[in-house]
Amino acid sequence: MRPHRHTSHEGDETGIDLAPMLDFVMNLLIFFIITTSFVREAGIAVVRPEAATALHEDTGNILVAVRPNGEVWMDRRQVDMREIRPTIERLHLERPEDTVVVLADRAAKAGLLAQVIDEVKQGGIKDVAIGAAALAGK
Repeated sequence: MRPHRHTSHEGDETGIDLAPMLDFVMNLLIFFIITTSFVREAGIAVVRPEAATALHEDTGNILVAVRPNGEVWMDRRQVDMREIRPTIERLHLERPEDTVVVLADRAAKAGLLAQVIDEVKQGGIKDVAIGAAALAGK
């Protein structure tokens, strides 16, 4: 009788099972996507007026910028005054807990600022703030 040798078959491979790690990474990715606060940026930079009582708050999710030449920017694009309300209504339906911060340039007209705030409030968002920079000495 011939002795049998134990040889490994070429089909048998040993390795690390990556499935649990991939599941864990996917769960982390889903968690971060759900918990991330998405901010709708205005799309331009404005020179904000300084205020002694300005407070830094992270609650404004939708930014509306008013430039000195009368341009209004939302969601990185210039919008007409007639587009503000429908855009706010659409964004408010997507995320009802969002708030609006109006970033008006210090040289922007107060009447235009009042119109923008009025359009935002008519769009369904009642919590509207005006963005200001804190005084340099504070």
